[in-house]
Amino acid sequence: MPGSGSMSFFITSTGGGKGADLGGLAGADALCQKLATAAGAGSKTWRAYLSVPGAFPSANNPGKPSVNARDRIGTGPWFNAKGELIARDVAHLHNGNNISQATALDEKGNKVNGRADKPNEHDILTGSRADGTAFAPQTDTTCRAWTSSNEGSAIVGHHDRTGPLPENWAKSWNFSHQSAGCSQEALVRTGGSGRLYCFAAN
Repeated sequence: MPGSGSMSFFITSTGGGKGADLGGLAGADALCQKLATAAGAGSKTWRAYLSVPGAFPSANNPGKPSVNARDRIGTGPWFNAKGELIARDVAHLHNGNNISQATALDEKGNKVNGRADKPNEHDILTGSRADGTAFAPQTDTTCRAWTSSNEGSAIVGHHDRTGPLPENWAKSWNFSHQSAGCSQEALVRTGGSGRLYCFAAN
């Protein structure tokens, strides 16, 4: 049954082309905006659902605060390309949302391959904890703030809410496990292709 909301959420139909090197948050946002524009939704301001850890202060550096995915995407509600409600607001998005393989569509309204499909592309880059916040800086969880296509690792979620074990991490849309690396090959080997979640922030 079709919904009534205009598209304000999608999974990118493609990655950035360089693994987890997205050109930082700005490059990731630009990819969301580009794909949304091609799909006729470019009048909205699109943001990638990605977190970046901060930096500890030191003698020569004041440090910098973390960037949390949940703070980048507006207030909702968000709808997929078919007008189906994904989440009413930020709280609903992180507790009880309607994200599944059937609803987490790309900007063209197509389903994204899940764990049961070939190739498996259910790993979606997030760099985030389950509550949509960034990790502490000690461990690389964002492929060097989304600028590395070789060294490092990134946290991913499963848009199809399934994994190899019937445990909470396997069912998490935004916090499942770390990728095998940051290259395109490593992302594919782990079960993804470098796709992102995009949300309209206005």
